[in-house]
Amino acid sequence: MHVIGMKTSVTLDDDVYKLASLYAGSKGITLGAAIGELLRKGQGAWPTESVSKEVKRAANGLLVFAAGMDRRPITPEMVKSLQEEVD
Repeated sequence: MHVIGMKTSVTLDDDVYKLASLYAGSKGITLGAAIGELLRKGQGAWPTESVSKEVKRAANGLLVFAAGMDRRPITPEMVKSLQEEVD
């Protein structure tokens, strides 16, 4: 199953909102489309180092859980456990 055009609400820091709005305006696209485009561009900096079977560390230091349709949902307990393990 694929979800297309999902709507959600997010809270953005003022500076992030301004940057995304400027980007959207310069490209003639919606704010949502701009945020999606920028996030996809940022994926190039993601997982580069394995921390565990399910977790990678991005070049920017961000810990990223492996994703996929066959993966189990990520729970708050999993995140807390990983934080404790890495700290």
